[in-house]
Amino acid sequence: MATKKSQTKTTKQKPEEQVVQEQPGLILRERYLREVVPALIKRFSYKNIMEVPKIQKIVISRGVGEAVSNPKALENAVEELQLITGQKPLVTKAKKSIASFKLRTGMKIGCLVTLRGKRMYDFLAKLINVALPRIRDFKGANPKGFDGRGNYNLGLREQLIFPEISYDKIDKVRGMNVTIVTTARNDEEARALLELLGIPFRS
Repeated sequence: MATKKSQTKTTKQKPEEQVVQEQPGLILRERYLREVVPALIKRFSYKNIMEVPKIQKIVISRGVGEAVSNPKALENAVEELQLITGQKPLVTKAKKSIASFKLRTGMKIGCLVTLRGKRMYDFLAKLINVALPRIRDFKGANPKGFDGRGNYNLGLREQLIFPEISYDKIDKVRGMNVTIVTTARNDEEARALLELLGIPFRS
């Protein structure tokens, strides 16, 4: 008597679920176009689609003061930033000498990355969905981080909130500054843009 072979049922992912997992930045960009733009037009009564604020670029920078006496510290900071952003950082140099800090003009003291396009949205999606929720006792981003020209500065105290960084492999807990540059005309418009994209601000 023939026996039926047992078949293992596999749950297939829906195409949109697969995209969410593989391309979170693309989903965030689509959300901007489909939800954020109409919401901003309704709130601020823009007459032209070109008036609607958007994110131009995101700059992530790290100052590494101990690099003056410990060059390896800068190497580690650069490597971590590259892991987090997926882009090779630019090493920054001192613009002037400060004798009390044994700092001379041209010495390497930090690094930064400027993200645009896909990598910008990928980083922002990771910041919103993964990194910020991992901050201990997080109650929202500081609403005082706007610069008066529609750009937002967010200080992060440690790199461990990003999934690419392992505690066992870091030499020191280091923070970074995230600057989100927008085309908004003022801070009110910029905050509305970032809130609609998913950044929570403390009240």
